[in-house]
Amino acid sequence: MGTEMPEDHKSTTNHEGGDNPTQAIAAWIAGVGSDEFGERPRRWAKHALLDWLGVTLAGSRDPLVDILVSDAIAEGETGRARLIGREECVTPSFAAMINGAASHALDFDDVNKRLHGHPTVPVVPALLCVAEQKTMSGRAVLDAFIIGYEVECLIGEMMGLAHYDHGWHATATIGTFGAAAGSARLLGLDADQTAMALGIAATQAAGLKSMFGTMCKPLHAGKAAMNGLMAARWAAKDFISRADALECAQGFGLTQSTEFKALPIRADADAPFAIEENLFKYHAACYLTHSSIEAIRSLKTQHGFTADDVHRVRTRVDAGHRQVCDILEPATGLEVKFSIRHCIAMAISGDDTGAMEIYTDDLAIRPDLMALRRKVDVEDKIHENRHAAKVIIDLADGRSLVETFDAGVPADDLDAQEARLVAKFKRLAEPVIGRNRAALTVDHVMALNDAEDFMALMAEMH
Repeated sequence: MGTEMPEDHKSTTNHEGGDNPTQAIAAWIAGVGSDEFGERPRRWAKHALLDWLGVTLAGSRDPLVDILVSDAIAEGETGRARLIGREECVTPSFAAMINGAASHALDFDDVNKRLHGHPTVPVVPALLCVAEQKTMSGRAVLDAFIIGYEVECLIGEMMGLAHYDHGWHATATIGTFGAAAGSARLLGLDADQTAMALGIAATQAAGLKSMFGTMCKPLHAGKAAMNGLMAARWAAKDFISRADALECAQGFGLTQSTEFKALPIRADADAPFAIEENLFKYHAACYLTHSSIEAIRSLKTQHGFTADDVHRVRTRVDAGHRQVCDILEPATGLEVKFSIRHCIAMAISGDDTGAMEIYTDDLAIRPDLMALRRKVDVEDKIHENRHAAKVIIDLADGRSLVETFDAGVPADDLDAQEARLVAKFKRLAEPVIGRNRAALTVDHVMALNDAEDFMALMAEMH
């Protein structure tokens, strides 16, 4: 049988947050019972894991991954830990880093508004390494994933938008805590050790938004997974940090945000888990481009106009978009993913924004798209949700078409979400592992609640 956390694995530490949120979070990680995670959050976790496997397989041959793998092997980091979509094996820490970077290489992975970043890519690579070293049931890994996800989203809320808006990449910084939390749970750390793991994670957390559009952005996810995993492993060996690293003077919260506020962990026990607010990407570009893309797709369906009909486009979005995805003249495929103007041009022209292979350097300098993106104005507008966009398309015949779309609303139809994610997974995975193994992977993931050995699904990943 796989290893499960015992139901009596509890701590008496206060869970209410208050003046000691680090210890409260650590106590919850170590003590929350597996039975508190019902079928709905588990299903969301399986959806996120399937999506992660798809984007990681598709990203596994990216040039940045080739660089990381060759460097690890050259430096003697060959080991037994497996890499998704590749034949090489490396040491566990480097496997977490490389798998994490691969999963974010295409910027096609999921998002959570509470984190202000990508929640799955820092956590799952770390958990895979622990599960590979120990025999872990599918249920235990799903528990740890839900826990790591919950913790990083709570800390994201504590940090507020000031952390992200100041230039920190929350996937990298706060994601390190998620990786440490999930790893600490799988390793069976007690509350005191887990608080140490969070402290070790805090002092390693880093990642700059100025690196968006470069190979460093996906590296952020890999380093968060690697650092969080090491934090938990070292804490298990009694490596000492601070038990109040989030809230202490010159700690993570007060140095990295001007609006840090301690919050309780799971104050409302009946509230949905953070993973139930997960947002999946169906366009292979920055998530802040998605509302504009979807609004244009809707207008094209309704009115049937072409690129030649367009005189001007205005997208009215939160001012924060300018700092993230408003590269005016992208010159590379990576930069296209962070150019809302270019993505709008692609949507108008009928290019498949969900096709990862389309984001090339040639696409960035395609004359028709360059001309069209220069017709796009990005205007500031305060929406109820900062992901939303209001798009106005002025046509040459004098008509103005208007559509508002909000890609920041989680799905409520899980059957429809699952069907869409399975289709996305197969599209990404089949070129790498083939149709039959992709179908078997879907079956493995959907049956994880009853799997005695989580790593059985990894047999299909090469």
